[in-house]
Amino acid sequence: MQTDVKNIIGVRFTSIGKIYHFESSALPDLTKGEHVIVDTSRGRHLGEVVQILEETPPRPEGGWKSVERRATPRDLLLQQSWRNKQTEAMINCRARASELKLLNTIKVVSAEYNFDGSRLAFLYSTEQEEKVDLKSLRKDMADLYPNTHIEMRQIGPRDVAKLIGGMGACGIETRCCSKFLTDFSPISIKMAKEQGISLTPDEITGMCGRLRCCLIYEYEQYVEARKTLPKRNKRVVTPKGEGKVIDVIPMSDKVTVLIEVEGERPQHHTFLREEVQPWDELEALRRKSEAPCDKHEGGGCNCGKAKQQKKNDRAN
Repeated sequence: MQTDVKNIIGVRFTSIGKIYHFESSALPDLTKGEHVIVDTSRGRHLGEVVQILEETPPRPEGGWKSVERRATPRDLLLQQSWRNKQTEAMINCRARASELKLLNTIKVVSAEYNFDGSRLAFLYSTEQEEKVDLKSLRKDMADLYPNTHIEMRQIGPRDVAKLIGGMGACGIETRCCSKFLTDFSPISIKMAKEQGISLTPDEITGMCGRLRCCLIYEYEQYVEARKTLPKRNKRVVTPKGEGKVIDVIPMSDKVTVLIEVEGERPQHHTFLREEVQPWDELEALRRKSEAPCDKHEGGGCNCGKAKQQKKNDRAN
């Protein structure tokens, strides 16, 4: 459903974070790089304008949240001052969680203030499937930080890895999630199988303990490439003879074929896609060409087989 709202912008609250859209009709001259104060489901926050949408996207459920105003230099300084207090807040929360004997249940990963310090969110992770009761911890944090709205927010393993940062499982200096991924896509073991990647856990598992995000990077290209290549164990005809496909190299548009010649050792050869043809299709065409035409007896045949047969009969 489209709306008549013209001014929609994309705002990011962290340097490598998800982009959220807001209505900015009150400030139609906003440009990329400016900072704004916006109304969100978690209160007022300060973010950077990273998109100016030319077309209005579908209206979200509940309507558009709006941009309240441009951020002032004072807002930016205020935000920085509260960010400097986040580590201390996280340490205090961890200490209280330890006193409540919650450290075996949850891990407090970080603390996040909004720009004016009116809201404080503690981000935690847990391996338990059932909901963890953190009412006591939340109450103690509210007592420690009066006049501040306290939120206990659970995050997943991928978000934990993104916040902590560090080297990736593949050896890259900065993990993909901390470097450029703004959102997480669903990853499945099928993606590794489609690309011929080893299914050994160490080979496909990231530092978060989940399947690596990079498994999706080239997945669609592999799927598209495989559509035009013969599958493994398929019989094909090549410039060197008939053989069986034993490997597919989608990104090079090639296949490896095992060719067996009587009296010789089987050999592996790699061919480009256009150099191989499906054996079953060629065999079907051959049989069709050798089969008698069903129009011969009734007349009206134009396939040329009848004439050829007469020539063969005269020659004999």
